[in-house]
Amino acid sequence: MAKLLVQFTGLFFIGYGLAFTFFPLEMATMVSGAGPTTASGLIDFRATYGGMTISVGIVLLLLAAKNESLSFALLAISIILLAMAAARGIGMFLDGLPNQFMYGYLFAEIIGAAIALGLRKSILAESQNM
Repeated sequence: MAKLLVQFTGLFFIGYGLAFTFFPLEMATMVSGAGPTTASGLIDFRATYGGMTISVGIVLLLLAAKNESLSFALLAISIILLAMAAARGIGMFLDGLPNQFMYGYLFAEIIGAAIALGLRKSILAESQNM
């Protein structure tokens, strides 16, 4: 189950990153209701939401390749998702009412982090019993 979660999360990040790399304006508009209006804005969306997100997915897939790194991969997923949830929560507080995508992302980030932490706890307990 742990390996599957890490692989799924890695593939999700890669897919999301590819979508933002090739369709930054469309993705930004779909997710947030608006998109960048300058060439530099589009380039930054491609780099940040595209390239960085793809790299996170690749790192997760590399970590999923070995059972020895699954615990670290689950910790990494938890840190990534909780940092995203915290920043999203701050944005909701400071910036006003978000759209439904923001609530869905916040929910998924918190639940995903909780699942990853729970699986990590199981792996650590299992390794201590050996």
